[in-house]
Amino acid sequence: MARARFGLILAVALWLASPLGHAVVPPLPQPTWAELSGEQKRVLAPLAPEWDKMEGFRRKKWLGIAQRYQSMSADEQARMQRRMTAWAKLTPDERKRAREQYKTLQKAPPEKKEAVKLKWQEYKELPESEKTRLKAEAASKPTPRPPPSKQAVAVKPPPTSGSPPANAPASQPAAR
Repeated sequence: MARARFGLILAVALWLASPLGHAVVPPLPQPTWAELSGEQKRVLAPLAPEWDKMEGFRRKKWLGIAQRYQSMSADEQARMQRRMTAWAKLTPDERKRAREQYKTLQKAPPEKKEAVKLKWQEYKELPESEKTRLKAEAASKPTPRPPPSKQAVAVKPPPTSGSPPANAPASQPAAR
C-alpha cells in the first residue's frame, strides 16, 4: 500500500518536473474576416477594415459579443452597433487611453465610481447645444502629456578640464 502510494507520488513528481508537464499551449488562432459566417460579418461589420490586423484575444472578445447579439433587445443591438462604429473610428492611441481609463475606473473606490456615474447622468440630460459646446471646449484644450521618462531627460555633459563651468561668468578666466 505504502509502496503504491510512493510510486504514484513519484510518477506525479516526475511528470511535473518534465518539460511536457509545463508545456504552454499557445492560444488557438481566431478566424480571419473571410472565415467568419455571414451573420458574424453582419454584426461585426464596423470592424471589417481592421479585423485581420487585430490580435487573436481581441477577435475572440468580439466574436463573443457577436454570439450574444441575437439574444439582445433591439435597443441593445442598436447601442452595440453605435459603440462598435465609434470604437472603429478611434485611433490606436485613443483606444489605448480608453482602455487605461476603463482599468483605472475599475480599480477606483465605489464612491468615485458613483460620482462618475452621476456626472455622466447629468451630461446625458443636457440639451444638445450644451453638449456640443462642452465637446468643442474639451477639443480645444491640449491633452495632458505624461512627464518625460528619466531616459528622455537630456543629461548635460560634465565640463572639460579646459573650459569654464557652465555657471561661471564668461568674463572670468577659468582656473587652471
